[in-house]
Amino acid sequence: MKYFVASGEERRLTAEARQAMPGSFIELSDGVTHYELTGPEDGDVVVMAGGLTIPLFYWDSLASELNTRGLRTLTCSAYGRGYSDRVRARYDENLFARQLAELTDRLGLTARPLHLVGTSMGALVSMTYAAQYRSSVSTLTVVGPAGLAKPRPTSPDRLLRNDRLAGLIARRRGLQILQGHLGHNVRDPELGAELTEMVLDAFRFEGSLYAVFDTLQHLPVSGRDDLFRQTGALGIPTLLLWGDEDDVTPLVHFDTARALLKPQQHHVIPQCGHMAPFERPSDVADQIVSFVAARAERLDS
Repeated sequence: MKYFVASGEERRLTAEARQAMPGSFIELSDGVTHYELTGPEDGDVVVMAGGLTIPLFYWDSLASELNTRGLRTLTCSAYGRGYSDRVRARYDENLFARQLAELTDRLGLTARPLHLVGTSMGALVSMTYAAQYRSSVSTLTVVGPAGLAKPRPTSPDRLLRNDRLAGLIARRRGLQILQGHLGHNVRDPELGAELTEMVLDAFRFEGSLYAVFDTLQHLPVSGRDDLFRQTGALGIPTLLLWGDEDDVTPLVHFDTARALLKPQQHHVIPQCGHMAPFERPSDVADQIVSFVAARAERLDS
């Protein structure tokens, strides 16, 4: 898709603009990444990979819960999201996996294996990272993953395959489509409004809608059974979590995910929508901490 700037994207992510922004920034090979590294310095490191639109602030409550429980956390905004660069590149899972690999390396976090958490589209990125950097992953937590719906020759899919039409739709109706998508992510209307405000704040910056729609073109979020199967064969201790009222990646795919990933543990979070780390951070933290602790005990025994 040809790069474009949509209506309403009136700001640019410059070094000067970033001076007033919270968090830290680092220049990687594809662009500047916005990140936060928090928690006890001697704690095991949990690296989080987010979904299609979410910035690193999405993880704040979960990171705080994990930090309190003794784990160190690394969160970042994927390229094109939050305050990370809008790059003129192919937005696919290899780009995002490379971003995580370079970030953890530059921050000196690769001396011991990491605990990787991926939600929604970020689950696909996490699985790609795990396959490419198997020795650097101690555990994998997959939350409400995308990828298990069956591909359908629907009109939106055909439009995305056509660069010209995809660009036209993205420029004219992209923000409306995005707002509709965000409305289905969480159960609680107040949390939904908070999430929408968080995401749309970053969509004031040039290239934001381009990044989302180029991702939809080049990172398939359906028909990814082979990636799940490949991940299950890696032998990485895996935890599968899912909200019971997930309307984006419905619970109907839970059994398929279990069969393909072969997780050591799995859990359905009650009264929870698509974004469990945002909606139910304490419950998600409980699951991750016990899973990581069990892995550490096996290594020590």
